Amino acid sequence: MILDTLLKQIDFIKEIDKIKYIQRKTKLFNSDRQENDAEHSWHLAMMAIVLAEHSNEKIDILKVLKMVLIHDIVEIDAGDTFIYDTEKNHTNTDEERLAAQRIFGILPKEQAEELIAIWEEFEASETAEAKFAKAMDRLEPLLQNSSNNGGTWNEPGVTYKKVFAKKSAIKEGAESIWPYAESLLNEGVKKGILKDERN
Repeated sequence: MILDTLLKQIDFIKEIDKIKYIQRKTKLFNSDRQENDAEHSWHLAMMAIVLAEHSNEKIDILKVLKMVLIHDIVEIDAGDTFIYDTEKNHTNTDEERLAAQRIFGILPKEQAEELIAIWEEFEASETAEAKFAKAMDRLEPLLQNSSNNGGTWNEPGVTYKKVFAKKSAIKEGAESIWPYAESLLNEGVKKGILKDERN
């Protein structure tokens, strides 16, 4: 029984190695190299630890860490959808749900159920932990794009209004960080690296 459990856990560990090959649109700070999902998840985990005091509510940091470390594992099957994609919805597709069932389902039943529930909680963005985890997920690419002369803000169809709408999730989880985040957006407009359709 112990061996069976261990073998399932090892199979899962091997499977999630594939996340290292999923390329994101965003690039590393001051770099031309695209970030992969594993690097993104690690960075969010570190950000969550360092910035936990900025959460709007008291949080279970271990649960937040689980969220940010597993939230993109579904992209092994579903691929990374650009947050500003005009053809495919970025939020919780059927593909992602099927991927969650398959990948987390490799684990022993109890662990699989726990991780699927945590993934669902992150996607729903209703609990304090999910809101803070989502704030970190929105903050990291903002910092990256600010350091990369606009980065993905230069993609067709990306405007201040769209970026502002997505980034406002930061306020929902970490209100004290929002003024800084908003200043980066305004600075982007001022520098001409973020298109402002309001003018």
